[in-house]
Amino acid sequence: MSYNSYFEGAQAAARGLDVTPAQINQVLEALAAETVAQTATLLEENKKDLDRMDKANPNYDRLKLTEARINDIAKDIINVARLDNPLGHILSDKTLPNGLNVSKISVPLGVVGVIYEARPNVTFDVFALCFKTGNICILKGGSDAAHSNKAIIDVIHKVLVANNIDVNVAVLLPKEREAAEALMQAVGYVDVIIPRGSQGLINSVRQNSKVPVIETGAGIVHTYFDESADLKKGTDIVFNAKTRRVSVCNALDCLIIHASRLEDLSVLAQPLGDAGVTLYADEQAYITLKESYPHNLLYQAEAEHFGTEFLSMKMSIKTVDSLQQALTHIATYSSKHSEAIITEDEKNIEIFLNRVDAAAVYVNTSTAFTDGAQFGLGAEIGISTQKLHARGPMALQELTSYKWLVKGNGQVRA
Repeated sequence: MSYNSYFEGAQAAARGLDVTPAQINQVLEALAAETVAQTATLLEENKKDLDRMDKANPNYDRLKLTEARINDIAKDIINVARLDNPLGHILSDKTLPNGLNVSKISVPLGVVGVIYEARPNVTFDVFALCFKTGNICILKGGSDAAHSNKAIIDVIHKVLVANNIDVNVAVLLPKEREAAEALMQAVGYVDVIIPRGSQGLINSVRQNSKVPVIETGAGIVHTYFDESADLKKGTDIVFNAKTRRVSVCNALDCLIIHASRLEDLSVLAQPLGDAGVTLYADEQAYITLKESYPHNLLYQAEAEHFGTEFLSMKMSIKTVDSLQQALTHIATYSSKHSEAIITEDEKNIEIFLNRVDAAAVYVNTSTAFTDGAQFGLGAEIGISTQKLHARGPMALQELTSYKWLVKGNGQVRA
């Protein structure tokens, strides 16, 4: 099957898109309202996808839509509408000695392809952010969310038609794997591809795409409970980071604890046990917890339990004798997504912030905040763990590039 018609439609929409910032915001506000109005239909179609997935699958929670989640999605769309438009900003402007005026102005990336798995909310997020920034989006969702994504794109297209805008500004590719392969080969049609999903998906896109890729990495997240850490703060932070929503990439995977604080580990872990979190503890932590933590939830850690993104009610524990050992463990196993320290030591705070190489580095707070909306960006198209072009939650600014404008009056180069 040829997918060129999808790509050609997106290219034509990119060339013909001519909307004012006011019109963009009008469309987004209409989409938010229509999304809420179509809640029953969206939930009905989402249930068809949920019925085909095992509830034990970590992706089940990511796939699931609820009335509350749909309302939150609509609020995020409104938030995007209310953000300043990032296009047309003059980033630099100077006149050279030869009289040439040279300026640099922000422009859309162009046609943005996004390959993602069982997360139907991404369909809304990508469209809202791309449309706000004048980009065209080509969406390739996972087959697990096929019914949900089709229902969502129908809502988006309904709003676009009502506002006399080409529906090809938001293209949903068929659910077949071959569509993703075609998208990765669509040189000349697609300007950039952003993968969102498991490490396997990200690796596949990075290795196989001929189109430039902005890598959004898996989250292997650590929190270090330092020698001077406040126990009450730590207990609340660790519990929130692990259990708030276990299937997302900012969820805690490994608690690192200073050996001098092992006597507090039972208190620190108690809420986790009450919530049913399985712990894979190294020898020192295991010995400390074996009398207090639920026996059916406590296991001795194996090598594979470190450097694992669990995406479930599971977590590992590593004991260290110093901040340096904690930093070494993080450097060894981190995916450079989100890392945190709990400490009252100002010197250790400074060292941790300076030494940890991650997109988001936290002090005395939960890694659950690594999120575009939480960072005041309205929403996010992904969380980049690379360093070129974008890093961390990617929103409006990260969906723009720039071009140089050179104005003269007959100058020629000698």
